[in-house]
Amino acid sequence: MRIIAGRHRGRRLAAPAGEATRPTADRVRQALFDMLWHAPWGGRDAVADRRVLDAFAGTGALGLEALSRGAAHATFLETARPALAALRANIAACREEANATVLPADATRPPRAPLPCDLVFLDPPYAEGLLPKAVAALAEAGWIAPAALLVAESAAAAPPPALPPSFTALAERLHGPARLSVVRAP
Repeated sequence: MRIIAGRHRGRRLAAPAGEATRPTADRVRQALFDMLWHAPWGGRDAVADRRVLDAFAGTGALGLEALSRGAAHATFLETARPALAALRANIAACREEANATVLPADATRPPRAPLPCDLVFLDPPYAEGLLPKAVAALAEAGWIAPAALLVAESAAAAPPPALPPSFTALAERLHGPARLSVVRAP
């Protein structure tokens, strides 16, 4: 697993052993960022100089990819100790400590946000139905800025995640076992 593009292009990322952490595959991240940059509702401004939240961060691949492509700051929420160790090592390897905040917190019960985020990545364990609960909790805690883009990864074999009706669906793509859903916050 590596950073796909930007100033950290090619940087290898550490991942904890075992199946507990499921990093977003390189090709899926590439497809996601291509979609963000080239869609009529996206563009480079969707990432550049934005505040990013990587909920259920795992290795931090999504947030670090955004930092590599010019995001201003990334906050990572993760609870698993092995994933936190890999996440911190990956941030250090990319020398992004000044632009990253790691919170050992649950995205379904997050702390209050210091500032809202413009781009939110949600990649929870597939079979646990955590997406709707996380979106509601993150919105309540102030993590989601008005008109923020939310990118949710879920299982391609499952129905699309049920997100609040006030969110506007922008795109949905299937990539192997993953479904990427992009919505805009109200």
